[in-house]
Amino acid sequence: MPSSIQARNYDSTAPRKVAFLGLGVMGYPMAGHLARAGHAVTVYNRTAAKAIAWCEEFADAPSKPRHAATPREAVAGAGLVFCCVGNDDDLRSVVLGEQGAFAGMAPGAVFVDHTTASAEVARELYAQARAQGLQFVDAPVSGGQAGAQNGQLTVMCGGDQAAYEAALPVILAYARACTLLGPVGSGQLAKMVNQICIAGILQGLAEAIAFGQNAQLDMKQVLDVISKGAAQSWQLENRGKTMVDGKFDFGFAVDWMRKDLGLVLQEARRNGSRLPLTALVDQFYGDVQKMGGNRWDTSSLIQRLR
Repeated sequence: MPSSIQARNYDSTAPRKVAFLGLGVMGYPMAGHLARAGHAVTVYNRTAAKAIAWCEEFADAPSKPRHAATPREAVAGAGLVFCCVGNDDDLRSVVLGEQGAFAGMAPGAVFVDHTTASAEVARELYAQARAQGLQFVDAPVSGGQAGAQNGQLTVMCGGDQAAYEAALPVILAYARACTLLGPVGSGQLAKMVNQICIAGILQGLAEAIAFGQNAQLDMKQVLDVISKGAAQSWQLENRGKTMVDGKFDFGFAVDWMRKDLGLVLQEARRNGSRLPLTALVDQFYGDVQKMGGNRWDTSSLIQRLR
């Protein structure tokens, strides 16, 4: 079993011919789970060497994995196409154009976008897909790198019921939960809600730990105690003690969080939401970047307080 993916019991579903575009921190293990589940996976990555390495790592999967030189070549014959890239522009670059995925997909095929992007680009690509007889689901994920490696992601979807139901059994190769939340764009909006919550929780946790340390408390012991009460959260249990130790060389990077919060604040301006705490924490992450923490885990907010 390759080191990038831990063993798990896959939900049974008939093997499908699928494509996966984007082999970054999240996409690489997600595509690996599809291969381990028996699906015939063709991958595309902007850096071809990573696609070649992925194929070598999963060469013993039930269906021999393949890589392609362009998104269009990768999706040929695939009923389901999955994508996980960096941002709106990256997404358009692999979807649109003569060598893009939409140019190579057969009518009725489903494109599932796991990129954390804007609701606007999801609606744009949905309209383009429909015009070409294709289906499109926006499906951002939560759970971070560990969730992708362990096949325990939470997937938030927006789109048509039929497209969602077609993709769901295959998505479950790397997800513990997958929910259709409404029309296209709903998945991206739900991911924004998720990031608003995380930003606030992490800032509160950072202040609490800094306060406790200044008060000369054994903060690891304190975290053990309060994790049994109303302060309990995933962030406290998984990031609290590493924050105490000042360890941030893992997890969801500050640069990525700032990108996500930028999408949140842009959408808030559009829909009239007031997000004072989120805007403030976004500025705090800017401070962390200035400290050189661009690739530190998002829990590095505490470094501002030390």
